[in-house]
Amino acid sequence: RLTYVAKALLWLSTANAMQASTDSKHAWVKEFVDEKAGRIKPGMMEKYLHKLFQTRIAVLDGAMGTMIQGYKLEEEDFRGEKFKEHKAPLKGNNDILVLTRPEIITEIHEKYYRAGADFCETNTFNGTSIAQADYELEHIVYELNKAAVEVCKAAAVKLTKEQPHKPRLVAGAIGPTNKTLSMSPDVEDPSARAVTWQEVVKAYKEQIRGLHDGGVDVYLVETVFDTLNAKAACWALDEFYQDDLKGKVPRPPLIISGTITDRSGRTFSGQTTEAFYTSLAHAKPFCIGLNCALGARDMRPHIASLSNIAECYVHAYPNAGLPNAMGGYDEDDKDMVESCRDFFSSGFMNMIGGCCGTTPSHIKALAENLAAKHPPRKPQPICTNMRLSGLEMYEKTDNIPFINLGERCNIAGSRRFKRLIVNKKYEDALAIALDQVETGAQVLDINMDDGLLDGVAAMQKFLKLIVPDPAIAKVPIMVDSSKFHVCEAGIQVVQGKCIFNSISLKVGEKLFKEQAKRLKRYGCAVVVMAFDEKGQAATKGEKIRICERAYKILTAPDIDFPPWDIIFDPNILTIATGIAEHNNYAVDFIEATNWIRTNLPHAHVSGGLSNLSFSFRGMNHLRECMHAAFLFHAISKGMDMGIVNAGALPLYTDIDKDLLVLLEDAILNKHEKATENLLDYAEKERENKSNRGGKVRAKAEWRNKSVEDRLTYALIKGIVKHIDADTEECRQKLPSPLEVIEGPLMKGMSTVGDLFGAGKMFLPQVIKSARVMKKAVAYLIPFMEAAKKASGQVSSNAGTVLLATVKGDVHDIGKNIVGVVLACNNFKVVDIGVMCPLDKILAEAKKCNADIIGLSGLITPSLDEMVDVAKEMAKRGFKVPLLIGGATTSRMHTAVKISPRYQDPVVHVLDASRAVVVCSNLLDKKQKEDYVEDIRELYDDLREEYLEGLSDIKYASLEEARERPYVIDFAKQSTPLTPKFLGTKVYKNFDLEELVKYIDWNPFFQTWQLKGKYPNRNYPKIFNDAKAGKEAKRVHGDAMEMIKDIVKNKTLECRMVVGMYAANSDGDDIIVYSDDDRKKEVCRFYTLRQQVLKEDKNEPYMAMSDFIAPKSSGIKDYIGAFAVSTGFGIEKAVKKYEADHDDYKVIMIKAIADRLAEAAAEKLHEMMRTDLWGYAKGEELSVQDMLRVKYQGIRPAPGYPSQPDHTEKRTMWKLMDAEGATSIGLTEHLAMTPAASVSALCFANPKSKYFAVGKICKDQVEDYAARKKMEVKTVEKWLSTDLAYDRK
Repeated sequence: RLTYVAKALLWLSTANAMQASTDSKHAWVKEFVDEKAGRIKPGMMEKYLHKLFQTRIAVLDGAMGTMIQGYKLEEEDFRGEKFKEHKAPLKGNNDILVLTRPEIITEIHEKYYRAGADFCETNTFNGTSIAQADYELEHIVYELNKAAVEVCKAAAVKLTKEQPHKPRLVAGAIGPTNKTLSMSPDVEDPSARAVTWQEVVKAYKEQIRGLHDGGVDVYLVETVFDTLNAKAACWALDEFYQDDLKGKVPRPPLIISGTITDRSGRTFSGQTTEAFYTSLAHAKPFCIGLNCALGARDMRPHIASLSNIAECYVHAYPNAGLPNAMGGYDEDDKDMVESCRDFFSSGFMNMIGGCCGTTPSHIKALAENLAAKHPPRKPQPICTNMRLSGLEMYEKTDNIPFINLGERCNIAGSRRFKRLIVNKKYEDALAIALDQVETGAQVLDINMDDGLLDGVAAMQKFLKLIVPDPAIAKVPIMVDSSKFHVCEAGIQVVQGKCIFNSISLKVGEKLFKEQAKRLKRYGCAVVVMAFDEKGQAATKGEKIRICERAYKILTAPDIDFPPWDIIFDPNILTIATGIAEHNNYAVDFIEATNWIRTNLPHAHVSGGLSNLSFSFRGMNHLRECMHAAFLFHAISKGMDMGIVNAGALPLYTDIDKDLLVLLEDAILNKHEKATENLLDYAEKERENKSNRGGKVRAKAEWRNKSVEDRLTYALIKGIVKHIDADTEECRQKLPSPLEVIEGPLMKGMSTVGDLFGAGKMFLPQVIKSARVMKKAVAYLIPFMEAAKKASGQVSSNAGTVLLATVKGDVHDIGKNIVGVVLACNNFKVVDIGVMCPLDKILAEAKKCNADIIGLSGLITPSLDEMVDVAKEMAKRGFKVPLLIGGATTSRMHTAVKISPRYQDPVVHVLDASRAVVVCSNLLDKKQKEDYVEDIRELYDDLREEYLEGLSDIKYASLEEARERPYVIDFAKQSTPLTPKFLGTKVYKNFDLEELVKYIDWNPFFQTWQLKGKYPNRNYPKIFNDAKAGKEAKRVHGDAMEMIKDIVKNKTLECRMVVGMYAANSDGDDIIVYSDDDRKKEVCRFYTLRQQVLKEDKNEPYMAMSDFIAPKSSGIKDYIGAFAVSTGFGIEKAVKKYEADHDDYKVIMIKAIADRLAEAAAEKLHEMMRTDLWGYAKGEELSVQDMLRVKYQGIRPAPGYPSQPDHTEKRTMWKLMDAEGATSIGLTEHLAMTPAASVSALCFANPKSKYFAVGKICKDQVEDYAARKKMEVKTVEKWLSTDLAYDRK
């Protein structure tokens, strides 16, 4: 008895403790709950929900339909007494059960609430008049929705009273309807629609009224398969609360849930997840997510995408797996927990629930095993970039200096387009839209303003035809009309986020405000013309006055239009008309643009270019050159989009010099005769004709051989001249085109591969051979396709290798070389380019059935990306080998960081010469097992060596390291020299010829894998090397010829920006001041200090801040920075060479651009030392001395040993406005674009020197993160290769 009493007391005390713990855990809820009423207190719903979603992961209910099926209801259950005499069948109309069998629906709600659901959805998925029309019950929609809320609310109140620490809430379910606004029900007419925007809005508003009057807590617009339907629902909500209720009642929180209909990752109407979010973000959803169609495993990548972009909370309620053959769902509660687990461990979730096939047991398992055990996701910060969407999202980032708004689908911009539309040949007009997209338009401008047209009908017809064409519809649309109602009609048929062009103050401020509010409700960006009640703005002052006024009106609290969605058009007016007052119109536009971008935060500037050159209509070439020249100047001052013919604009650098002078004289209003001179030029141009001749060369002796031998010879020697004719002759001679490849062509390539493998042929020669092979194969492809169809034969190869430069990295020279070498050895190479996200890499690998995947990267963050790819390959069950290569990769890193993440072979490939051996061994069934075992043993040893090394190396604490800095006695040194200027200086079109003498040729030869032996290792001694000398001399000669051509034709452009600033150090930080008064700090550079233990007590622990005089010294010191690029123009050149299948020249021009960029850095640094800063005016150094770093001062770059943190580039870029000044950009992984770019910080102190930070410890990482205001894990990711510990 005593034992029993003791046990009872123990149980009681434990229960009390548990209750106390629960009470404490949920104490915050009491503030919000009216326990007596069993609901949230009036006016506190949104505040409560924010607290809930920030505190834990919320839970939504599961499937209603699955539960109803369990009751095995018959027709009479659906009819009840109320619809006993209804003429149409009602079985299957689940929604009306809230009227005919409400006790069943109440019971289902209670089961879900008791299983752990915070929210239950009302049984109103089909609660619109559109959906109920199938049952002839349109008239009961209001009654049905109101009753559905009341049924659900009764269960919610009951459970809340029982458990006040967990309030139960009612989500008013708004389904997608059974009709779509974006797709045609008629195969014969893709522009047909079963329903209009107005009809859908009306139907949704009727449903919303019933849900509101029933007392709904939140709205749930769900299972969105057509985003335009969801936009109509959001419009109806806003219209009901703002217009019908006059804003007196706040709209309850809105949850939106889309449906990705298959594994392609798109909605039924074709949008990606990101585009879906962008199209609906204007509705300010409290939470957004995905449901239905897929199970959790297939939904995962799309939830990840949504989590990465959504500025609100994110949810998922997947099906219980995919439907089985009988239409059921096989995942039980335990299966579903495992399927959903990754949502939680990856930090994607704020709310979880279930869709088709789920039951209360599923919800209970999710709530207890996942939601209760993981922290909620934090929403993404508000994005201040303009985001638009078609089928895909388009984000205007700082890396995109200019958006091409394609003009050719504008009746005023294209006579051909006008003719087709007027003649109702809409489908023919689609070809113009497609051409605009393919030639570079990032947004399509659609304008139907013509006196002979019904603007609304024409606009809607054409847009409806665009929607189902994914090649066109992928880009956002700009609806363009001088008539507001025409543009509005266009917006009502496009699911993506559009640009509305345009509104202006010429209609008066009252109507302008009304229009702006309406456009905000549609969720579009808006073009605001520089017009007001007085007329069009022509001068700079008028443009500024009107745009500033419009901006203040739009961003005021009563409209609160997002400033990043405002695009000003300050009117590009016609110049060179002969009227003097028109001469300054272009200057006025450019200067007003600069003012707008400087003074109206986040706003954009656009304009229609065709107006500028209207005086020269009919002279297309001159007009296009005028537009390009104007854009060059306007973009530099902030114009970031414009209505242009994307495919017709020449490069600024390609404009004839004489013409450019004339154009810029007129555009910039340099003198009074500019118009007259331009007209004279135009007249002469009409008469200008030229003829070209050519030379005939004698046939070489090898041309007398058989055609098979000629092909083989041409391949080995890299001769491309006769390849088409010889290939055709051989095709006629041999039985099939396939035998041409498998015979003489493969014979030649086999010889090339053997010679290269034996070291008897050099890489540049192999590249030339590959060019010949590519041209021959390209010629044969049409014949091969026909032959394959006729015979069923398929050519064989050594295996398929997919190559990719990982996300965030733009460097691909080494990868290109590997691809060429593998192709020469009969491997099928699929190169998917640069900046490839892991989903793309793995999807393309599946698509091409890759036997091997090869990853390349140059910058340090690429290493982490490679780790992520390996992990994802393991997760998705890949079984193919993974190759790792690139400048920053290493065998050690591959062994330690990448190989353990993937169960199949991971091999580091040092260079192209090893690629063939590695791939051959991995795909040879006889050799693979032994080869892989050898690699694994080697990597095991390397990992062991690495871990032993970590434990052997000792480190100083950060505190100890700071006590022994690198000491410079600044007081005893000469006073630091003040630079000639403080701020930035920009150089564009810097003379490339001046850079040639600064080229360091040694890395160039390394690119081509040409290595001399001592004493002939380096340039120019490599020319004397017995083995590599001859080829090195030939390649160098080819390079000099190409450089000569580049300089002559201005193929590449060099741009440079240099900055010099007042600076002082503050511990490990470098303070940069706005001016030499040193009162205002504009930024800080954060440096890292060495921590590897130094036995010599006199040896310092260095940081770059040691080279700048401390603030406390009172000495005025300075710091410099620069960014240079010689990569502008390279893409055009590369495309030209690729079209000619000339890999040799592709790699050559990239290698030359890299060398010229380094040369530009060397030249600019010399200019800083001897002139701009002038701290080494008397310097007399040869280029070789500079390359040997014999100059005063240093120029380390972020991402390199003295400062391994790439994120410091962001500070450099912002400080110098590097991208705005030069268009040199940064990728998300902070690689510079173009790839041929160099940047650096510059230190002048004679005691400054290069050093390597080496490995750093956790104490410094935490300190560094705190100083930079970054999360520790983020810093660890950026510095992953520099950590003295293994980050988890």
